[in-house]
Amino acid sequence: MIASEFNNRRQQLMEQVGHNNIAIIASASVRTRNRDVDYPFRQDSDFYYLTGFNEADALAVFIPGRKQGEYILFCQEFDEKKALWEGAHAGLEGATQDYGADDSFPIDDLNDILPGLLENKNKVFYPMGRDSDLDHHLMEWISLIRSQTRSGINAPGELVSLEHILHEMRLIKSPAEIKLMQKAIDVSAKGHIRAMQRCKPGRYEYQIEGEMVHEFIDHGLRAVAYPSIVAGGDNACILHYTENKAILKEGDLLLIDAGAECDHYAADITRTFPVNGVFSTEQKLLYNLVLDAQLAAMQEIKVNTPWNKAHEASVEVLTRGLVELGLLQGEISTLITDEAYKIFYMHRIGHWLGMDVHDVGDYKINDVWRV
Repeated sequence: MIASEFNNRRQQLMEQVGHNNIAIIASASVRTRNRDVDYPFRQDSDFYYLTGFNEADALAVFIPGRKQGEYILFCQEFDEKKALWEGAHAGLEGATQDYGADDSFPIDDLNDILPGLLENKNKVFYPMGRDSDLDHHLMEWISLIRSQTRSGINAPGELVSLEHILHEMRLIKSPAEIKLMQKAIDVSAKGHIRAMQRCKPGRYEYQIEGEMVHEFIDHGLRAVAYPSIVAGGDNACILHYTENKAILKEGDLLLIDAGAECDHYAADITRTFPVNGVFSTEQKLLYNLVLDAQLAAMQEIKVNTPWNKAHEASVEVLTRGLVELGLLQGEISTLITDEAYKIFYMHRIGHWLGMDVHDVGDYKINDVWRV
């Protein structure tokens, strides 16, 4: 992703934040797996969307119209010892030269500097309730400013959810974002095909998972977008099954729900196929019913069509098919109204996709499905 993409996002955000207001967002933190071993770091999606900065313990501040610079990045100072053990990191100089910040300060100086940036601002936009540390610090900073009221210094009078602006921005993808998503999807599809080709009775679910991850990494995508679901037989009825340790049996179906991540953008693909490569009569009937529902839903995915139409199309096809197979009884319309199909189909047809696998953005506007 080129630097101008991030700059354009910041400018778009600040236009909506408005004059004499301030926006604040924190990075993700490193999390301990056990003892002195950390989980692989993955940046907060909102923070990365605006900054492209892929380090922990950072905080971005946006102040529209600030003469000394509108974009301030607090981050870790360059540390030669840390660089020796963990590799190079940006430091204050890199924050401005490589990541487009107008100003950069040590994260350790946050409590000394940020209260001054909040002074006399009308509104603070930040991700309310998502980061307890940021919530706590912000209240402390505002309390500190309020204690200076007699000196003519005013504290911000309103806290506003940053997500309301930011998540609408993230919902609409740019050509550069679509390109990354397409790569994630293409590589994920190759992984699914490899899994199908190497699946056979007697192998374990985790071995098939390994085949997929092999394909992802072989194409340069080292992260999965979410924990892979590789579920044989009855395990496929557990919607978020992730143990992936059962042996694959003759005559069973295998469900795989897995996707790679490309530069923070997710793919999400689910497919089901016979472990031995041949559907039984009953399996084929159900498989074709689900396929018909998918194709019906895809017909409704087009410009100016309400979001819910695809789901409604899938429900109608599935309900009708379940009646024809004798798995449901009654009038189609009544069964749909009563949601009788939900014992077989308890979720929905899909979701937004982007930097998060269940991506952000409202599905309804004023209680009406968006188009």
